Amino acid sequence: MSQQTVTINGVVYDAHTGLPVNQANQPVTPAKKAQPSQTVHQRVQKSQTLSRRHVQATPSPQAAPTPRVTAQRSPMVAKFAPKQQAAPPKRRTISDIGPVVHPVMHKVHKQHAAASAPVQPAVLKPSQVIKQQAIAEALEKAPTKQQAERDHAKRSGRLRKLVSVGSVSLALILLGGYFTYLNMPNLSVRVAAAQAGVDASYPEYRPDGYSLSGSVAYNQGWVSMKFASNSGPQNFTVKQSKSSWDSSAVLDNYVKEKAGDNYIPYNERGLTIYIYSSNAAWINDGILYTIEGDAPLSSDQIRRIATSL
Repeated sequence: MSQQTVTINGVVYDAHTGLPVNQANQPVTPAKKAQPSQTVHQRVQKSQTLSRRHVQATPSPQAAPTPRVTAQRSPMVAKFAPKQQAAPPKRRTISDIGPVVHPVMHKVHKQHAAASAPVQPAVLKPSQVIKQQAIAEALEKAPTKQQAERDHAKRSGRLRKLVSVGSVSLALILLGGYFTYLNMPNLSVRVAAAQAGVDASYPEYRPDGYSLSGSVAYNQGWVSMKFASNSGPQNFTVKQSKSSWDSSAVLDNYVKEKAGDNYIPYNERGLTIYIYSSNAAWINDGILYTIEGDAPLSSDQIRRIATSL
């Protein structure tokens, strides 16, 4: 362009008049000069009001968008620009979650609140009313006559049952003790026989007035038991020992040495019993039996003792 025009935002203007010019560098023809208002008002003009029913709304022209200038940022500017730091995380405080009450303090506060609660004043009842209520409660709790009789019968039956059970138990205990007392010598002989290695036994028959005196004595191969009189110092001893003799050997080796020829032989239930001066000796199944002592035993008593062993 020459110096007679100026270009602003892509539009060419005349430098002298300031008016836009066309493409042929010709100034735009100025608008028709307006007539004075007096001349206009002297002539009668027709109404120029338009019927809006037949006129469409003319869209208003949109303003041309202003071109946006994008400038590149210099790398030197970013060098000296302050760096953006991430904001530190916000810390939660007690105010964010509300006050925290310890369970113990909560219990104490609850007890204080219960203690400080208003106490309802006790309503005092007349003594007559209290007395009637007590009598009514006592009558309600008191058992009837039939109930009392049933309770008494139940208690009596339970007591009788306990008494009968106790009596039976006591009788069994006494009976067991009695049998134990009776069998104690026999048990003692069995124990002694097992220790001595002899098949010894306790006599089932014992002369009246005599009982076992002391414990059962034993040693390897023999068992001995002593019977004493309940009314005097007399006694006799029954001894059982292993032996390989027969009846003749007992007579020759034992009886004649004790009594010589002063003996009387008795045959009783297959046994040959030699009796001399209230004493006796015999053999049975490899066991030698002897009775010795100062007890005045008869021959019949000695034979009964021998057959009971």
